[in-house]
Amino acid sequence: MLYINNLYKIYGRFPAVQGLTLRVPRGDLFGFVGPNGAGKTTTIRIVCGLLQATSGSVTVNGVTAVNSAGKTASGKAMRELKRNIGYVPDFFGVYDNLKVTEYLEFYGSLNGMTYRDINATTDDLLALVNLQDKKDFYVDTLSRGMKQRLCVARALLHNPNLLVMDEPSSGLDPVARVEMKELLMNLQSMGKTIVISSHILADISEMCNAIGIMNRGHLIAAGKMEDILKTGTDMSRLIISFSSGIERATQIFTENPYVRIESIRENQIMLSGVADDGFADRLVVDLINRGVVVSGFHREERTLERIFMDMTGGAA
Repeated sequence: MLYINNLYKIYGRFPAVQGLTLRVPRGDLFGFVGPNGAGKTTTIRIVCGLLQATSGSVTVNGVTAVNSAGKTASGKAMRELKRNIGYVPDFFGVYDNLKVTEYLEFYGSLNGMTYRDINATTDDLLALVNLQDKKDFYVDTLSRGMKQRLCVARALLHNPNLLVMDEPSSGLDPVARVEMKELLMNLQSMGKTIVISSHILADISEMCNAIGIMNRGHLIAAGKMEDILKTGTDMSRLIISFSSGIERATQIFTENPYVRIESIRENQIMLSGVADDGFADRLVVDLINRGVVVSGFHREERTLERIFMDMTGGAA
């Protein structure tokens, strides 16, 4: 569905995107994550034909969005690209003095849709985004979450093959975030291909089946979520909890040349260098024999947040 090849975008001497190559298959819900300034939004705007690339190429559903010389589509090719993409930017872009149905009619007309086609689609779209009872409300009376879902409906009006969303959950309260997440998962189940950038890693890990991690303009990891989770975390990390004796345990581990203390909390120590389960068992038995009361131990959980911090050096 989406293929990006060796993409570059350079502002003066600053490389915003450097040699990015990525393939998003049809039907994927793909999450783009990375620190501020990593190049996510720049990449998204190039894909949508809103920003000129320096070099590289982009293809959307077989339509050339950016040719091999880095030139953005124009004329007939641009019109075809717009038919294939629905874009939800990181700002609302709504007109407060319009009613919900008038808002959709306005944007549908910009996409070359007839009033008849817009009218035939509006009710189903509003039901999809759970705004069917708001069709005669003015946009400025809607909550932030409702406005964001209305933007999704707007992007889906012309039934695009690819939905691209830049920080759709930004600024939403927890309830609105859940509603947005459920909406996107529902769209994927209906066969839509979705690319979403977000800083909310917990949401990305729950709803996306594939991700790409960017840092300083480079795509440093990309693939299926389960594969990224398998390879991204150091599985030698062991977390040991204590009822008492944590000071004694700290001394014991400091003197042990085979392990390293990564962190110490109120009643927990995280160690690295404990790749073998048998070694972990022997460490715990040794602690108990030396008078330390151990309440439990487990491997560090593989999370997208942990992987992200490891790969980006903790950048935010």
